[in-house]
Amino acid sequence: MRRKLPGDAPPSASAGGGSVPSEADLTQLSTAISAGEDLGPFVRRAFACGRPEPLLSSLRAVARDRESEIEELCRAHFHDFIRAVDDLRSLLADADVLKGSLSTSHSALLSSAAPLLASLESFLAARALAGNLSSALSSSRRCVRLLALAARANDHLQAGNHTLYLALRAVDAIDLDLASGPEPLPLPALRRMLLSLVPAVRVHAEREISREFADWMVSIRAASRHLGQVAISRSAATRQRQEELRSKHRPLEESITLDDDGAGDLDDFAAATAMSDVSDGAAAASFDLTQLYRAMHIHQTLALGERFKKYYLENRKLQLTSDFDVIAATPFLESHQVFFAQIAGFFIVEDRVFRTGGGLTSRADVDALWEAAVGKMVSVLQDNFSRMQTANHLLLITDYAALLAATMRRYSYPVGMLLDVLAKHRDKYHDLLLADCRRQVAEALAADKFDQMLMRKEYEYSMNVLAFGIQSSDITPAFPYVAPFSCTVPDICRIVRSFIEDSVSFMAHGGGGDTYAAVKKYLGRILSEVVDASIQKLVDSGGGLSVSQAMQVAANMSVMERACEFFTRHAAQLCGVPLRAVERGRRDFPLRKSRDAAEALLLRLLCFKVDEFMQLSDGVNWIADDPPAGGNEYANEVTIYLETLTSTAQQILPLPVLRRVLVAVLVHISDSIIGLFLSDSVKRFSANAVVGIDTDLKMFETFVESMSSLFVDSDQDSAASEMKAALVEARQLVNLLMSNSPENFLNPVIREKSYNKLDYKKVAAISEKFRDASESYFSQFGTRGNRQNPKKKSLDTLIKRLREAS
Repeated sequence: MRRKLPGDAPPSASAGGGSVPSEADLTQLSTAISAGEDLGPFVRRAFACGRPEPLLSSLRAVARDRESEIEELCRAHFHDFIRAVDDLRSLLADADVLKGSLSTSHSALLSSAAPLLASLESFLAARALAGNLSSALSSSRRCVRLLALAARANDHLQAGNHTLYLALRAVDAIDLDLASGPEPLPLPALRRMLLSLVPAVRVHAEREISREFADWMVSIRAASRHLGQVAISRSAATRQRQEELRSKHRPLEESITLDDDGAGDLDDFAAATAMSDVSDGAAAASFDLTQLYRAMHIHQTLALGERFKKYYLENRKLQLTSDFDVIAATPFLESHQVFFAQIAGFFIVEDRVFRTGGGLTSRADVDALWEAAVGKMVSVLQDNFSRMQTANHLLLITDYAALLAATMRRYSYPVGMLLDVLAKHRDKYHDLLLADCRRQVAEALAADKFDQMLMRKEYEYSMNVLAFGIQSSDITPAFPYVAPFSCTVPDICRIVRSFIEDSVSFMAHGGGGDTYAAVKKYLGRILSEVVDASIQKLVDSGGGLSVSQAMQVAANMSVMERACEFFTRHAAQLCGVPLRAVERGRRDFPLRKSRDAAEALLLRLLCFKVDEFMQLSDGVNWIADDPPAGGNEYANEVTIYLETLTSTAQQILPLPVLRRVLVAVLVHISDSIIGLFLSDSVKRFSANAVVGIDTDLKMFETFVESMSSLFVDSDQDSAASEMKAALVEARQLVNLLMSNSPENFLNPVIREKSYNKLDYKKVAAISEKFRDASESYFSQFGTRGNRQNPKKKSLDTLIKRLREAS
């Protein structure tokens, strides 16, 4: 709701057409006047009602009240007002006296100051003259100083570029004086001359230092190549020195312990590393960056520092790009060393500039250049590795790239991508290396006549036997020495050893990962895929090998078993692996397929030779009236051949191999004897023929007894039993045919004890032929009574039962 104002008329008044103000209205009016409020509402309401007279009378009444109050107030302060007026009158009189005194003093002052004013005017004139003279002297000294600075700048410019900075300092001093001087130079001609001199000198300095910097850019490129070659060669020397120290002080059976010798070894290794760091420092100090520093300083003096940084970086980028083109004109194999040396030198210089250039380059700029260079090198290596078909070429490039990586790692450049691309091509390298080794092994096998190797001098023995640990005894033999192997064995050993060394070199310097595990893997590949496969191919093809040559191949395989142990130890030694760990992880013989194939070939040839002698059995009289004296001819020939063969084989073949071969040959002889009885050409045979075969078997058994003495180192009884067991089938057959009771074969107990190797069908077929002969034999005595021969009866029973069983 709106607050009721003091001048608002009540509703009754408005409704009544404007009555006389009430006592309340007058009270409100009085209150508003006392409070100093606005009387406008009261006036508007009065005129609105058309009766302003009551309001005017009220206002006059109020005015009369106020006038009375004023009169009261004047009466109360009348005396104070009178006193104030009297004080003002006294003050006016004192002011007149003071004015007169001031006038008198002014007149006296004017009369006494006239001479002083004259002196002051003279002083001011003299001071103005002195100021003019001082200004002239200061201007003269300023001109002299500027001319001296100009002369000094001229002298420095004439002295050469090494004093350009001093010339620019003098020119900057002139420019500063002209720009910040208190007033312009009084000689306009001198000012114009100096103003034209300052920019001319700066332009001349910039032009001269730019020319000098361009010359430095040309010279530093050639110096970078030499610097890179020196740094990489020192890295190679350091690596060689460290490898020699490791090979010299690495224990072969135990790990390194920090005893007196171990501490000395570590000191030597640390000394080698420190020597490498010193060499790198000397290489870095072998090039001069003075011209670059001078150019940078001059440009900073000219306030062109940022522009020079950009100019330097752009030119170095262009120079790096042109360095990449080194390999464009010549094959990569011929230019890779120059290519890598140029890049190495470039970044050695950049590292020095970054560390000593005072902010000329930043780490980000250097890293960007290095990333571009690494990307280019990775691309070039991948492209050339993919087209490379020679393992030696790939190893040569990989080794030099690894040396580059080792060199740049010393300058804190990341080389992970470079080493990764080398590691990715290790399978390609080993495939090429395996192909090369496969060709060499094939050539060695083709050139070998498979005769025992003759060594006339001790150095030949050391080079061909001791070097590969294939000696059978630690005692040095007498010379000339006939080895139990042919020349293929040391040739293959040299090929495999070279493969191991190349593989270790690649893996240690650029292959990454566990070096020994990778080398062991690739060693297994060359032994199985190259050596084993090549020998097996030779054996399977036959190649016109004779028995003696096949025997030599089998002997070679026994020697290669010792060589494979040497290969494993040699790989471990090159990789720094203790031999104890190698012996714990020893695997099976990796050339067992070719070894088995060689023994199988020897056995086939021997069996073929035995078969040739067995053809003499065609002259055996199977129905002879008397047994042959001394056995059949084929048995004598086979026995003589086996004795001759054994006397030669025991000088070449290891006893286990000779034992397996003899057992297999005897088994073949036993099968051949059984085959004689089963042959279609033998229709029947007599007991005398069986006695002759028994004599033949006794000859073979005598040979077995004589051969068992060779296997003294092994179980002699076991060897004799094994070789006798090879003839057991033929022996059991002859025993059965010579038995008086052949039907005992049907008794399970007797058969298991005495005839367990005989086959039912073979016994039946052979018995049929023997019965026919016995019937003919016994028919000659048919006139002697009617009693049947017991052996014939037993044989008939055996045949009948065997027929029923079948």
